[in-house]
Amino acid sequence: MADREGCGPLHHGRYTGAVTMSMRRKAYLQLFESSRPGGAISVTNRCIIAIILLSVAFSIVATDPSLAEDYRRQIILIEMAIGLIFLIEYCMRLWAAAEHEGEGGDWTKRWNYARSPLALIDLVVVIASLLPFLVTSAAILRLLRLVRLAALMKFGRFSSSLRELGKALAERRYDLYVTFALALALLVFGATALHWVEGKVQPEAFGSIPRAMWWSIITLTTVGYGDVSPITPLGKFLASLVAICGIGLVAMPTGIIAAAFSDAMQRQRDAAKK
Repeated sequence: MADREGCGPLHHGRYTGAVTMSMRRKAYLQLFESSRPGGAISVTNRCIIAIILLSVAFSIVATDPSLAEDYRRQIILIEMAIGLIFLIEYCMRLWAAAEHEGEGGDWTKRWNYARSPLALIDLVVVIASLLPFLVTSAAILRLLRLVRLAALMKFGRFSSSLRELGKALAERRYDLYVTFALALALLVFGATALHWVEGKVQPEAFGSIPRAMWWSIITLTTVGYGDVSPITPLGKFLASLVAICGIGLVAMPTGIIAAAFSDAMQRQRDAAKK
């Protein structure tokens, strides 16, 4: 009779399962921005972004010996708290991944999510955040602190603008290939020309094309350290040509990337209006 009235174990089990599904769905909507209308960032993800920035800041601070020594206890406590938060976030994402659309059971969807690049980044960050409390080797600790900077890569899941920019760059990849090919050709031409002209005069700097390649790279990128420079009139003339062409080649991919970024932002604004 109790079962028929909805108060028995059977009804209680269904009710509990429904509540669990509802909680999982709420967690999914909070943690996976692609599930929200327009890819809007949820309050939970905004908090995670703040924690990521805090984690990276403490990873940077921990590399300073004086600060790490003066505030060692505080840094350890905060880092441990951040590591536990990342662990909880990873577990919650793994649990809520069962709400992903598509075929397969809950565990199949979770396994597919666990193998995704972003989930692997999360796992690396969790391990790098908590392992220092189990390892005493100073060298390993320094390495793990650097690995923890991978937390910055977690921003990729929070920004639809970055995804749009990635798509725009992919659309212009052939333009970028052409500019990189031209840059490589000019790089080899500059190194070869200066080796031919300056090779006997400055054998240490231009005695071979690989040696001259260093000068060609720093000149083509307009860095110009000044540690290597031609001294003959013909060498200076050729170097001037390479430097002028380098300015144009550096501007070409910059313009392509700027146009791709502008297109991505325009698509983002159009999507927001719709």
